[in-house]
Amino acid sequence: MSDERLNRLAEAAGLSIDWVDADGRDQRVAPDTLRAVLKGLGLNADTDADVEQSLATLEAANGDGGIPPMLTVDHDAMLDLAGHVEPGTRYSLQLEDGHRLEGELDGQARLGPIETPGYHHLEVAGHRLTVAVAPPACPSVEDVAGPNAWGLTVQVYGLRRRGDGGLGDTQALEALARNAAAHGADALGISPLHAMFTGNSGQYSPYSPSSRLFFNILHSAPETILGEKAMRMAVDACGLADELERLEALELIDWDAVSRTRQCLLRALFEDFSKGGNAQQADFDSFREAGGEALENHCRFEALHAALLSADGHPQHWRDWPAQYRTPDSPEVERFAAEHADEVSYYAFCQWLIARGLERAQTAARSAGMKIGLISDLAVGADGGGSQAWSRQDEVLASVSVGAPPDIINRQGQSWGISAFSPWGLKAHGYRAFIEMVRANLAHAGGMRIDHVMGLMRLWVVPAGAGPKEGAYLNYPFDDLLRLLSLEAWRRNAVVLGEDLGTVPEGLRDKLAARGLLGMRVLFFERDHNGTFKEPHEWPASAIGTSTTHDLPTINGWWQAHDIDWRIRVGQHQEHERPQQLDERERERKGLLHLLRKHAAEIDGDLHDPEVLADACAAFLGRTPAPLVLFPVEDALCLLEQPNLPGIVDTHPNWRRRYPADSASLLDPPACARRLAILADARKQSIGKHAR
Repeated sequence: MSDERLNRLAEAAGLSIDWVDADGRDQRVAPDTLRAVLKGLGLNADTDADVEQSLATLEAANGDGGIPPMLTVDHDAMLDLAGHVEPGTRYSLQLEDGHRLEGELDGQARLGPIETPGYHHLEVAGHRLTVAVAPPACPSVEDVAGPNAWGLTVQVYGLRRRGDGGLGDTQALEALARNAAAHGADALGISPLHAMFTGNSGQYSPYSPSSRLFFNILHSAPETILGEKAMRMAVDACGLADELERLEALELIDWDAVSRTRQCLLRALFEDFSKGGNAQQADFDSFREAGGEALENHCRFEALHAALLSADGHPQHWRDWPAQYRTPDSPEVERFAAEHADEVSYYAFCQWLIARGLERAQTAARSAGMKIGLISDLAVGADGGGSQAWSRQDEVLASVSVGAPPDIINRQGQSWGISAFSPWGLKAHGYRAFIEMVRANLAHAGGMRIDHVMGLMRLWVVPAGAGPKEGAYLNYPFDDLLRLLSLEAWRRNAVVLGEDLGTVPEGLRDKLAARGLLGMRVLFFERDHNGTFKEPHEWPASAIGTSTTHDLPTINGWWQAHDIDWRIRVGQHQEHERPQQLDERERERKGLLHLLRKHAAEIDGDLHDPEVLADACAAFLGRTPAPLVLFPVEDALCLLEQPNLPGIVDTHPNWRRRYPADSASLLDPPACARRLAILADARKQSIGKHAR
C-alpha cells in the first residue's frame, strides 16, 4: 500500500500526521493507527482501492460544483471564488434584510466586502450558496456589562429549594440569580444543562450528554409554568409526597431515584395537560412548531430509545437498533412516530417546560440587575449513542471518541467517551449542526462558555476500542467556526468564553483574542514550577479570571491538601507519593501567601485560615485586569469538596454534591456576603488602577 496516498487521504480528512507532544518532542502517527482512525471517521483505508474511494468521497463532500453550501467571510474582506467561477461573472446577492445587490466579480473572481453581518444568499454562475458575514469580534464584556464586571459560577444540579425533590431546578436557579444580583453580580455561569438519556439515569455527567441542542428535562420546575395546583395534583397522583421529602433531605443526589420520581411527575402533568383546556396550549404549540425538525427528531429519538431495549431490557446504542430505525428520515421512523404520537409529544412537552424555565431564569437575572445574566456551558462533545449523533449522522463522528494524548499530567492519555463533529460533514451541510447548537446554547443566556475551546481548532480522536495513545489530531475549519461564533454572539449581544486550559495549540489564544473570545486563567495555575505566582499585571486582559474550576479543588480543599487525600483514596496516586506531593503543595502555599500579602494586604486575619484565605483570593482576583472575574459558589461559601474528580466514576461522588442552603439566601451568610463585597470593591479598584 502506498503511504503517500494514505497520507494524502489523512490530510484531506483533516488529520495531522506529524505533531508535537507535551514534552516538545516531534511525533508521527503510525500508518496502522492512521488507518484505524480513518475507519473511525467513516473512511476505509485498508487497501489502495479503499484509499482512492475514500478520497473520492471527501471530494464529493465539498458540495455543488466544489463550492460548499456556505462560505464565511469577515465584514471588511473580499470573498474569493477563484477556481469555482470565472472573473467578471455576474452575481446577485440578497441580504438578510431583504435588500438585493447585483454586480460582477472582480478580475480575480472576488466579491467585494459586505458590510452588514448576517447570513446572505448569493447566486453566481448557477450556484446558490449562503455567505455568512462575520462582525469584527464577539461583543466584549465591557460593551455588555461595563468595565468592572464580576459574577459567580454554580452547579445547577446542586441547588436547593423547598419542594425540589432532591435536585436543583430552574426555579432554584431563578432564586439564586436574584440572590447573586442583590450582591452586585453581573453574571452567573451555570453547569451544562444539555439533554441526557431519559432512559438511563446512571449516565448523569453533564459533560457526556445525549444532545447539546436540547436540555435535561429533570431540571425543569413545572410548577412555575403550569402552576402549583397542577404540581400538587401530580404529586398526589404519583403518591410521591414522602419520597420527595426523603430525596430533598439527602446530602448527595440520588440520580436514579430522582429520575424515577421526576419522570412520574412529568408524565402525570402531561396526561392532565393533554386533556385540553390549558391556557398554555398555544404557547406549547408555538414552541413545538418553532423547534422544527431538530426538536421532532430529538423527541422521536427519546421515544425510540425507551422502546428499543436490548434483550436484557436495557437501553442501547442506536447503531444496535433494528436497521430500519437507525436513520431519522426512514419511513419506519415516521411510522413509529405516528403510532406513538403521544409519547413523542410527551418529550416535546418536557422540553417546553425546561426551555421556558431557563427563559424565566435569564429574565429574572436581568430584571434583578445583572448586565449579562446566565452564562451557559457548552460541552466539548456528545455521546455517540445519543440524540445529536443519531439526528445529524453526516455531521457527527459517532465512531470515535474525543480525548487527549499522553501529557505531563496524564502519561496514559485520555479517552472521554464522547463524539465530535465531522469537519467535512460540517462544511458539506453549511455548518448547520454547529450553528443550531450555538443558537440553542445562547437562547436563554447572555453568554456562553465553551468547554475545551481548543476543539474549535483540533481534537484528539481515538477509534472505538482503542487506547488513548492510538489516536490522532483531527483539525477543524477554525477560522470558519470563529466567524460563525462571532456572528451568532453579535446577533444575541452575548459574550463568549473559552476554556483554554491544557495543551494549547500555537496561535490559538491570539486568534481567540482577536475575535473577542475570552480565554480562562485559574489562580492555582498562574505560577511557575517553583511555586512563584504571577503578579496581577501579568494576568492577561484577554481572559476571565477565576479561582478554580469544577475539576479542581476548592480554595479550602487546595489549602488543606484535601484533593491529594482524595486522589490517594481512590487509587489515582499511591500512599508512598504523599510526602512528595505535600512538599510540593507546601511550596505552592508559601508562594500564594507571598502573593496575597503583597496584593491583598488589607484583608484582616490569619491567611492560614481558609476563610481568610478565600477573602484574600477574592481580593486578588478582583484586582487583575481580567475583563470578567467569575468566582465559584464553592469558594464564595469556602466549601471543602470539589464537584468532580476527573478520571473517577464510582469512588468519588462526582456531580452529586448539593449546596448547604436554600438558593434564595445561599449567598447571605456573613462570611460569604463579606467575600463578595470584597470582590466587588476590588473590581472597582482594579478598574481605577488600570484606567490610570
